[in-house]
Amino acid sequence: MLLADTLRSTTFKLALVAIVTFGLIASAIFSFVYLSAASFVRSRSDQAIMTEYSSLRGAYERSGREGLIELIRNRIADRSSADDVYLLVDSASAVLAGNLDKWPSAATAAREWTEFRAPHGPDAASEPLFRAMSATLPSGDRLLVGTDISDLDSFAAKIRAAVIAIIFLMFVIAVVASILVTQRTVGRIESIDATSRAIMESGLDKRIPLRGSHDEWDRVAENLNLMLDRIEALMGDVKQVSDNVAHDLRTPLTRMRGRLEKAYHGERLGENDQALIGDTLADLDAVLRMFASITRIAHIETQVRKGAFRNVNLVEIASEVVELYDAAAERDGTDLSLTGDREVRVTGDRDLLFDAIANLVDNAIKHGRAGGKIVVVCENVDADAVIAITDDGPGIPPCERDHVFKRFYRLEQSRYTPGNGLGLSLVAAVAHLHGARIEMLDHSPGLQFKLRFSPPAS
Repeated sequence: MLLADTLRSTTFKLALVAIVTFGLIASAIFSFVYLSAASFVRSRSDQAIMTEYSSLRGAYERSGREGLIELIRNRIADRSSADDVYLLVDSASAVLAGNLDKWPSAATAAREWTEFRAPHGPDAASEPLFRAMSATLPSGDRLLVGTDISDLDSFAAKIRAAVIAIIFLMFVIAVVASILVTQRTVGRIESIDATSRAIMESGLDKRIPLRGSHDEWDRVAENLNLMLDRIEALMGDVKQVSDNVAHDLRTPLTRMRGRLEKAYHGERLGENDQALIGDTLADLDAVLRMFASITRIAHIETQVRKGAFRNVNLVEIASEVVELYDAAAERDGTDLSLTGDREVRVTGDRDLLFDAIANLVDNAIKHGRAGGKIVVVCENVDADAVIAITDDGPGIPPCERDHVFKRFYRLEQSRYTPGNGLGLSLVAAVAHLHGARIEMLDHSPGLQFKLRFSPPAS
């Protein structure tokens, strides 16, 4: 199955294209090397034949036919010329001198160079390959001078066989390597595909296995696993939000239904009806505020409000928030104050920053210690603008600090106290829009909540 998938894969087809291309290039290179080597060796042989022919032709021009016959006999008698062939025939092809029995049929008047096989040497049964040069003399006689090139032919054949063997071996190795590499690639893809099918069938708890090779496939698998982790976390958040919304909406909607049912079956009493309608409107307003907060957070997270960014003084915004919540703090006996630098400049949306600071101060008043103290500090720390809200209440446990920014998440699991768990979600959205870092520090007792705004990159 894996081999069939390998042969059908695009990777293998591309590998075959690369193999064919590389094979053609390699074949051209080796063919050039073979032809160059053979041509070089043959040119050396041809040069020797031409030199010998010129020597014999010179003897003919000086001494005529008799002088040429005498020189050919001397050459044949010389043992150093055992591999050479000489032949002089008259116009009727009768042999005048030489070590060949007859004129080779391949040597015609139209061809100056020729190659042929003929018996030669003590072993008459052998027919070595000769390369010769022939020409017709002015008297009508024909002269042939050549040499045995059997060794050259054998050498060329060996080179040719070696080139063919190398090219074949290269093709075999390339095909085997391509199959192995493609199988590895197909195997990794199949692993990812199998995990994807398992996720579609059973859920997001499956992950793509890693092989520890730290190659590009492991990096792809790691990124896909991180993506699955993120999707699983988002699905968990969606489930949590759905459960919390259902819980938070059930109570006011149940109360509204009960009141309306009571009014439907009861007598019409002006004051009672007025109170019932007022309570129902209050619950509806709470539900509408909840959905308005969700819409507002989603709008902020789309980052479409950066067009309203201006250079603003964080101290002025914090001062307005403290002034707004001063009365609420006094009702609880809480001391609310603002300290720090007189000017802390940031680039941002003034209304959103106001809402974020207001939510933090409101949380500090609601969840801080009754009769306690809340301090809002605005200051410049190095190049950062920092606003910190510190209370002396019970604080937030460290294990819960990563969860409190989720929508509808509340530390009080019974969810009977007022609130909808969207305040810190809005703060997180505003901080992300402004590129601010959120820090939560223990104040012993209490909590210090910081927003740290870094200067914009130049």
